Order: sequence, then structure tokens, then C-alpha cells
Amino acid sequence: MLKIGLTGGIASGKSTVEKLFAKRGITVIDADKIARNLVKPGQPALDAIAQEFGKSILLPDGSLNRAKLRELVFNHPRHKEKLEAILHPAVYAEMDRMAAKCDSPYVIFSVPLLVETGAEKHFHRILVIDCPEAMQIARLKQRDGLSDEMIEKIMKNQASRSQRLAVAEDIIVNDRDFNHLEKQVEELHQFYLRLSQAQTLEPF
Repeated sequence: MLKIGLTGGIASGKSTVEKLFAKRGITVIDADKIARNLVKPGQPALDAIAQEFGKSILLPDGSLNRAKLRELVFNHPRHKEKLEAILHPAVYAEMDRMAAKCDSPYVIFSVPLLVETGAEKHFHRILVIDCPEAMQIARLKQRDGLSDEMIEKIMKNQASRSQRLAVAEDIIVNDRDFNHLEKQVEELHQFYLRLSQAQTLEPF
């Protein structure tokens, strides 16, 4: 099965691109959604996070205090590494399990931190959703109402635009209207269909 790793900076348009591939009958596996499920109350990953960072990381109802965890991760790189060591192996194991059950001609794996975690080896091709950083910032302010300081912290904790583009086999530039974006998705969809039919893929 052809495995496409999709990534891009925050507010680059990854979710919209995911929906466009799904509209074409392609299975999309979202690492963020899996991670959210893995930290629900009663899940082993949440217990491991609470053990590592203390019970104060939990809300009174036992769920994860995401705001507090985000603050810890952004302000302390070592905490970020510890969190990734807990979550990432579980996320990739679940992604592989889900992919093995699907019958899509190829699979899109949406992994926001693909470059940051060195996950290129998990995929046959890397698709980067790209847009100018100024456009990312403007979208973040409009969408989430974040301050300049928080936006700067978020973007500093992500790979740079040049780092993402350096690992890309395929690029979608999301700097114009929706029709332009969908046209690029359709072109790649047809390309991936041809690849999935014509190429013998090496297993990982």
C-alpha cells in the first residue's frame, strides 16, 4: 500500500486538504485525532503522562488539562521530549493498525510534527502543505485569536518552512482560493492512483 505522509505548518490548510482527499474516497489517518483518543481518561498514555508530569496535569474530572500541558511543552523542551516519548510510539502503532484494515488504493497519514520527529522513514512519499509564514500568522489570529507571543512560541516549536520543503516529494501551495487548492489535490490524487497501481512498494 502506498503510504503518503502529509504535513505542514500550523494553519497551512492541512485539515482542508485531508477533507479533499477523503472526498475522493481515500482513507485519511490523522495523528492528532489518534493522540487525542490516546489521552482520554482510562487510557494507558494518560496514566503515563500523569505519572511523568504529576497529577496537577489533570482536570478535576480526570481528563487532561491541555492548556497546562501546552504551556509546559512550549516553555520546557525537555518536557516536550518526554511527552513525545510517551505518545509517539503509541500513535504510530495505532496508525499502522488502522492502515492495515483499510482497502483504499493509497493512504494519507496526516502528521503535523512529521519533520520534527524524523518520521519520514514511515512513508513512501512526503506531501507538504505550504503557504507563506505571514499567511499562517494571519490565519491563526483570525481562526484562534492567539496573541503574537503565543503564535511565535508555536511556530518556534515547529520545523521551519524550509525544513519541511526540504523533505517534500510533493507540495501543495495553499496561498490562493479553494478552487486552486482542490485542483492541486485532484492532480496529486490521480498521480497517487497511478503510483499505487504501477509501483511495487518496498515494505518498511
